[in-house]
Amino acid sequence: MTGRDATAPFLPGATIGMVGGGQLGRMFALEARRMGYRLIVLDPGEDTPAAQFCDGHIRAPFEDLNACLELARRSDLVTLEWENADVATLREMERIVPVRPGPAVLEVAQHRVREKDAARSLGVLTAEYRAVSTRAELDEALREVGAPAILKTARMGYDGKGQATLRDASDADAAWAALSAQGDEFILEARVPFRMEVSVICARSASGETACFPVAENEHRNGILHLTRCPARVPPAVAEQAIAVARTLAEGLGVIGLLAVEMFVDADGRILMNEIAPRPHNSGHHTLEACGVSQFEQQLRAVCGLPLGSPALLRPAAMVNLMGEDAGTGLGRPGAADALAVPETALHLYGKASARPGRKMGHLTSLGDDADAAAERALRAWTAMSDPR
Repeated sequence: MTGRDATAPFLPGATIGMVGGGQLGRMFALEARRMGYRLIVLDPGEDTPAAQFCDGHIRAPFEDLNACLELARRSDLVTLEWENADVATLREMERIVPVRPGPAVLEVAQHRVREKDAARSLGVLTAEYRAVSTRAELDEALREVGAPAILKTARMGYDGKGQATLRDASDADAAWAALSAQGDEFILEARVPFRMEVSVICARSASGETACFPVAENEHRNGILHLTRCPARVPPAVAEQAIAVARTLAEGLGVIGLLAVEMFVDADGRILMNEIAPRPHNSGHHTLEACGVSQFEQQLRAVCGLPLGSPALLRPAAMVNLMGEDAGTGLGRPGAADALAVPETALHLYGKASARPGRKMGHLTSLGDDADAAAERALRAWTAMSDPR
């Protein structure tokens, strides 16, 4: 890298390189453009959601070293919207330009065993787990962890993919048969009898300043986030515990940017870390309308070394995803007018050309006097958008 002062902020007018061109990159680009930054995106897609709002698009696979080095040379700073970027390639990019968050953070976030090991080393509670690489190790892990349990691929896998549930030892053969072709590293996790799933998004800047968004409460449908309420319906002490976990992980991992932490709240009110993602998160989309600063602007501030904005919740909110099976691409949808007739509701479409079941095509955010009122509005708008008439 150049001899640039590492403490100097990247001010408006700088060019930011983005690894990944999906909807998270799109919403980041909209915030960055508003604040005067230039954007170049690296993504293999032809017309990706983020590229529609960027100054340049390098169309190449994420592991294409030459393309990644081109992105580095054309950028003042590189960030990402996808935690499964190629770590070795990012290390080469880091020789030219700051990469935030850095490859070391991704090495942890990309591997479920390392993720849990890192959390435990920082004093954060998790479900019981064991690393598994053979069928025999699965039997041993199941004896130690107990059932019910979940077998997951150690790498990749999101939105419910790459995992199989074991109700008891008799399910081990089927679980192994379902996943063994997907890799050679796995994790067996005890199934947590949780009251709810929550998440916290923590920002950490190059100076070490941190700021956490309020705790969000999440409901899933077919393994994919369906509805987020904020604030979560938990006692203040539980919310404080969740925020402390997110801050501990962000600081302990040395994150520069955002760290989204998904957690379980168990029957005793304890917080157990489930997964982390060093990027904006689906459960933080409501921040665009509901908080003093959105998660995307906060990411920009953090990676550029600017003062962090206030993550305070200005009004209770709820967000519901629009999937391919719900509203298609969302374009030309008659129900859009009815959805937008719901008070204090905003529609976001991601500009994806084709829809398919399980694909996130957009989201709706509603505000209300409390999180339940906001959720009722968001679900009413979602029902309207999903009307096939």
